[in-house]
Amino acid sequence: MTDPAADPVLFPRTAPPARSVSGGLYLVATPIGNLRDITLRALDVLSAADLVLAEDTRVTTKLLSAYGIKAKLERCDDHTSARAAEIAVEHLRDGAVVALVSDAGTPMVSDPGFVVARAAIAEDLPIHPIPGASSALAALCIAGLPSDRFTFAGFLPPKSAARKTALEELRTSRQTLVFFESGPRLKDSLTDMAEVLGPRDAAVARELTKLYEECVRGTLPELAANPRCDAPKGEIVIVVAPGADEVASEADIDTALTEAMTRLPLGEAASEVSKALNLPRKMLYKRALELQGK
Repeated sequence: MTDPAADPVLFPRTAPPARSVSGGLYLVATPIGNLRDITLRALDVLSAADLVLAEDTRVTTKLLSAYGIKAKLERCDDHTSARAAEIAVEHLRDGAVVALVSDAGTPMVSDPGFVVARAAIAEDLPIHPIPGASSALAALCIAGLPSDRFTFAGFLPPKSAARKTALEELRTSRQTLVFFESGPRLKDSLTDMAEVLGPRDAAVARELTKLYEECVRGTLPELAANPRCDAPKGEIVIVVAPGADEVASEADIDTALTEAMTRLPLGEAASEVSKALNLPRKMLYKRALELQGK
């Protein structure tokens, strides 16, 4: 059998040549730690950019300098994103190449660049993703937890009460949960997660792609009590396993059916509760008849 890897069309022996970069807004992913995690396409765009919008120009200057790239930089953070959007739109209308980068990883993920992208879309200007490093996906890959379906929940609120409320909204999700967190808040967040979400399997990934990269795994209570999760340094991603399906009690079923029947015909009420509680409609319809005394 012929080795597919021997086909020079499918697997060229050298990298494809750089293509010219046409005008538009480019959302460029940058390394999350290791500077070699930059893509060739990202370097093409940054080299051709008439303007680079950066969350922190000092961080981006270091990245560009590492690859011998000089570019006009404009700050785009939480305080300047509206102005940056205006500048970007002005350049894009003239056919310029505008690159948008965050300090690390993929723009638009917990990132102020959202304002710029929305402005370009509103003006029907060309916008292109330049994919690459992402700490959320990197952590998900090494967590050892289900990755077929997941919810990225970003940063939780800093105060415990608000944090628990946010976690309660996610408690019934049957998807893996991915969070960003800071070192000083990590232990408190894990403690609240353990209280609200229960003893689920989880992982804490820290300093991904960097010298001191680590991934600590265990249940949420175990991680909350682990000294390695007590105010560690670096960027942190928490990955939490999906919750187990909860079986509704007879009281829960009766309450749901009684409420639904105040709004809907009996059959539709049974269908609504069937979807909500993941229970057979036929069984619920029979119980609804009993509740009505029929």
